[in-house]
Amino acid sequence: MSSPPNPRAAKAARPGHLVVPDLGVGAGLRVPHYAAILERWPELGFFEAISENYFGGGKPRHHLERIAERYPLVLHGVSLGIGGPAEPDREQLTRLRDLARRFRVPWVSDHLCWTGPSGAHLHDLLPLPLTDGVAKRIAARAKMVQDFLEVPFALENTSSYVTFAQSQMPEWEFISSVCERADCGLLLDVNNIYVSAFNHDLDALEFLRCVPHERVLQIHVAGHTHFGTHIIDTHVGPTPPPVVDLYREAIRLCGPISTLLEWDEDIPELAVLTAEVERLVEVRRQGLAPDAPVLEGDVVLRTPEHALTRGSAQQHGGAAGSLSAWGTEPNAASSSGSAS
Repeated sequence: MSSPPNPRAAKAARPGHLVVPDLGVGAGLRVPHYAAILERWPELGFFEAISENYFGGGKPRHHLERIAERYPLVLHGVSLGIGGPAEPDREQLTRLRDLARRFRVPWVSDHLCWTGPSGAHLHDLLPLPLTDGVAKRIAARAKMVQDFLEVPFALENTSSYVTFAQSQMPEWEFISSVCERADCGLLLDVNNIYVSAFNHDLDALEFLRCVPHERVLQIHVAGHTHFGTHIIDTHVGPTPPPVVDLYREAIRLCGPISTLLEWDEDIPELAVLTAEVERLVEVRRQGLAPDAPVLEGDVVLRTPEHALTRGSAQQHGGAAGSLSAWGTEPNAASSSGSAS
């Protein structure tokens, strides 16, 4: 069987301002592991900290200071809401820039989504209408954010469970449009690709092959919860085999990219987490091998009765699809929010 054509086969050069260090494989920094990390100093490439959790002082900041003495850090936000009606909150961006400067992080990331209407934060990562107008608006904001932070900025593809009737393009085309217009980076979440591919009956490999690999600053790997008719991105581990396969292929396509394991439900002891990181280190090595095989076929495991088709996804997304304010200019009112 011949390999499918790769739309990005003529690999573009990485933009100079997006050249970042390869930190290997790391893990998300979570409160239950603070004590064990400081006692054992496990062999991990880096930690990713949720930005909003460290805007203040107190114990969270104290632990971050200690951990930063031994490990590289990157910052990942959950409340920027770059796709929402309001412009990104300047006070929040200032606190984020101060945090990035204090810990000398090589890049900062957040999600390609919206998180609520002006003045509200719903503590969820909400899907966007995939249109050229929305892509253009978000790109302008992402460019502003990157210029303001003065470090490379990456947007993460999110998992989704409904779609907008107004959408005009595949998600990978939308992501590419935003990142290339903004001249910013991409945080490539391979678990989110798998989840969305199953929920919307998409081709996960086409998704992976069509994003701008030269803009990938970091990769996220995680587990999920499968309910038969749909999958929820719960970040529960260990990483399922098809997501591991997608990750290996992502590394083959993108090269040596810093990889982050997310495990946020049923958080295990640190030893279990580090063992999963070690497994991903080996998968990464396989993907970087000169003779790494090309992943082929349908990696999304589904049965006919469990497939959630695009049509049913749009039907379920009717309420979301009724939101039509995206065709107008957003209000200038600011919004803010933080992770719980």
